[in-house]
Amino acid sequence: DYLASKGIHGATELDWWQHHSHGEAHITITPSRHFAARGLNDRNHALWGGFMLVHRGHKIYFAGDTGYTKYFTDIRERCGAPDLAFLPIGAYEPRWFMGPVHMNPQDAVMAFADLGAKQAIGMHFGTFQLTEEAIDAPERDLAIARDNAGMAADQFVTLDFGETRLFNMPAP
Repeated sequence: DYLASKGIHGATELDWWQHHSHGEAHITITPSRHFAARGLNDRNHALWGGFMLVHRGHKIYFAGDTGYTKYFTDIRERCGAPDLAFLPIGAYEPRWFMGPVHMNPQDAVMAFADLGAKQAIGMHFGTFQLTEEAIDAPERDLAIARDNAGMAADQFVTLDFGETRLFNMPAP
């Protein structure tokens, strides 16, 4: 209804675990851990989530805005391991307040493992100073979390503004 009121027609609304296909692309809405609000008086009237996109056998997962959750293993079990995952790594301090709804880089590395992802791109950081960590802390903390997990630097990367990167996705 909201999109139609703005002149956008043909949108398909989905709930967690529901899916929709368009040509060769298949999308499944996945759970996340957050809350929803578009205004001051509509808290949790809409559902939050991420999605798994499958196209020609390749899987791309977009976590959305989320805290760390058991749903990552559920997503792997129900949708399969993604070839590429977009995982949030910023807006995480103070943990007592932000922890339930925003992953820190260590959480994102755990989510990467839970998902069984082959590669990941860190997102949700570096644009605005939203929380108490330094604006460049997520990238530094991701490097530490990767090292602690024994991951190669190119398995979980961040991109500079405007950067394009090609990812090797072997035939499924």
